[in-house]
Amino acid sequence: MSSDTTWAGVVCHLHRTPRAFLPMKAFDSLNLIAGRGIEGDRYCLDNEAGFYSHKPEEGRQVTLFEMEALEAIERDYGIVMTPVEHRRNITVRGVPLNHLVHRRFRVGTVLLEATRLSTPCRHIEEILERKVFDPMVHRSGLNCRILEGGVVSLGDRVLPA
Repeated sequence: MSSDTTWAGVVCHLHRTPRAFLPMKAFDSLNLIAGRGIEGDRYCLDNEAGFYSHKPEEGRQVTLFEMEALEAIERDYGIVMTPVEHRRNITVRGVPLNHLVHRRFRVGTVLLEATRLSTPCRHIEEILERKVFDPMVHRSGLNCRILEGGVVSLGDRVLPA
């Protein structure tokens, strides 16, 4: 993605959960803490209770997912997934997540740096009791580090930094 490429997106859904295996819960806003994660989420550093917490990773402080990926999974595989089911924190529309690795962007006033693409795991199939692993390959979202924290709310703009 060249530096002159422009795009603009929007926050459609926000989710977190305090522990692995618990359902994700929807929120109107989330508090993102620089260098740590989402307040109250299973992967917030110093409070890890997620499935992968035994492998702490600074670059997994917040995860994003595209509404367009949910639509593509339904179109290509006939599998309906709701935003709460992909188990990522922020669902966006109009944001080219797969092209943002190692780039910085803003979600509302929060500054994020994309560290790597998320990869699906078989754990999600256990939780959803559906074969979603293969459909989620290359459509599993983006892991990010929180550089400047703040509150992210539904409807916030997502823009290149």
